[in-house]
Formats: sequence, structure tokens, C-alpha cells
Amino acid sequence: MAERSATTSTIDRVTGGTRLRRLRRSDWVRRLVRETDIRVEDLIWPIFVREGDGDPEPVASMPGVFRRSVKGCAQAAREAAALGIPVVALFPYTDASQRDETGSEALNPDNLVCRATRAIKDAEPEIGILCDVALDPYTTHGHDGLVRNGVILNDETVDVLCRQALVQARAGCDIVGPSDMMDGRVACIRAALDGDGFGDTMIMSYAAKYASAFYGPFRDAVGSAGALKGDKRTYQMDMGNTAEALREAAQDIAEGADMIMVKPGLPYLDVLARLVDEFRMPTFAYQTSGEYATIMAAAQNGWIDGDRAMFESLRAFKRAGAAGILTYFAPKVAEALHRG
Repeated sequence: MAERSATTSTIDRVTGGTRLRRLRRSDWVRRLVRETDIRVEDLIWPIFVREGDGDPEPVASMPGVFRRSVKGCAQAAREAAALGIPVVALFPYTDASQRDETGSEALNPDNLVCRATRAIKDAEPEIGILCDVALDPYTTHGHDGLVRNGVILNDETVDVLCRQALVQARAGCDIVGPSDMMDGRVACIRAALDGDGFGDTMIMSYAAKYASAFYGPFRDAVGSAGALKGDKRTYQMDMGNTAEALREAAQDIAEGADMIMVKPGLPYLDVLARLVDEFRMPTFAYQTSGEYATIMAAAQNGWIDGDRAMFESLRAFKRAGAAGILTYFAPKVAEALHRG
């Protein structure tokens, strides 16, 4: 019988014979005991819609992401349905000629988002549609609300957001996502929807949306990068706070939110985990444009394995407790999952 080495004897004595690496030796056993994984059903695909026809327009700061025509959005919805992605989220690239100080195009029942919503429902009635409720894609100043003398107006903005949510619901939107961070907007939107016969329309509140450096490529994609005057720190959350996120989420839940969201995702995994533990309700993470662009740029330069980094980042959200993830990687991830 072979003698046991002194090292082996010592390790077995202090570990009681437990060898954790046994469960890592092969791919099949790693998969067998994996606690957290990604499913296609976890994905929400953000899509940018533009005017006109023709081929999708690439977003320079987001490799692999495009602005699509209304018809192109319908085709993307067919692709999503074929892949099993349950929800698409719509964001408009609004031409400068359609922007004004009050974001009035947001209330146009024939605006880009409404037309894309109707086209998607005609093409794929069973796919869910999430619409952004905020004014920044429609304003000349690039803010999420109305502005007077440099101050973002809360209550006046909420009145407009209620009307915007109704316009989207009438077009066929399933989930409205207030991303503006105005106080009290969830309660007012819920009352407006219920009062207009849209009691089944859901609200996914951006409960913890931080003033972040990770939104730059998104602003490029919707055409508001050059429009923004000042910053959004008077209404989006401060990056140093987590207890405040609990208060924000508690308020939104009390006001009628069906789901809540943390944005950005990876820099705020601690916030995501705290909200999940505290409220035990569907909580989503938004893997922002900056997070996406960072992974893509590093991968294109050969600095990281892009596919592995993509899955690792998404598993981090699920490990922190996310019910689902808004990610620009959605179709790529879904295709990879189907390949097995």
C-alpha cells in the first residue's frame, strides 16, 4: 500500500477529508452542482427605434447594437420570440426637429415608440413590451423632466409622465418603466392607468437609478448626448448611498410598483442584493450601455474573452438575486444558450 505523504495527511486532518475540488474536476459535475445560471427567460432586450426605413444603423459607441426602423423593430421582436426572449424594451432616437423644452413628442400617440409598439404587437402579439417613461429622449435640454430656471420640476413633470404612460398603454405597451426618478411618480402613474381602464398594465419602476458615468453610449444611441445641459444629480441617486435605495424602493412598492429595478447593474450589485433580501419581489438589473461597451471594447482589443465576460457578468446579476436582466447582449446570449 502506498504511503500517504505528510502533506496529504495534514490536509485530510484539518479538512476532515473534505475535498471541495472534487466538485470542480469535470464540466459535467460543475454544471450539475452550479447554484446560479442564466436562462433565456431571464432576458429583456433593449431596442432603439428610429424614423425611416432601410437597414439598421449601427450605434458607434455600442458595437453590435443598432437603431432600427419601426419595421425593423417588428422583425427584432420576431427574432426575440424565436429565441424565447420574453420582453423587448423600446427607446426612441428622436430627431432634433422633434425635440422641444417640454418633450411634447412624448405625448404624441403616433410617436416612434407608439408606432413600434403597435407594429410589434401586430407581428408578435405574445411578446412583452416595456416602454420607458421619461422625457429625456424628447427634450432639447436632455433632462428627464421639465426645467424652469435651471431647476428640474418634480410635480409638473409627474403630470406629464402620467400622460406619457397613458399614451404608451393605449398603443399596447405591457409594462411602463418610469426612469425619471421624480418623487411620487409611481402612485400617480398607477392612478392614471387604473382610471383609464389599464389596470393590467404593469409598472417596473427604476427604483434605484444612480447618477452614473455608465450611461454615455445610451445617450449617443437616443441622440441626447450633445443635448444634455448640466447633470442629473439633483434627481438621480448619489453613488455613495445604499440605505437610500431601500427607501426609494419601499416608496415605489407602496405606491403600486409591480417590479423594481437597479441601474446600473454591475457597479451596484450590493444594492441589488439588499433590495432582493429586503422586499422579496421581482427585482431587475439593467446592464447599462457603458457596461456593455466596456466589455465589447476590451474584447475587440483582445484584452478579455468577450463571451466569457458576457456570461460572467450576467451570472453576477443572477447570483445577487435578480429576477431578470435588461441587457444589449440578450440575442447573443439567447443564441449561445440554444447552441448549448
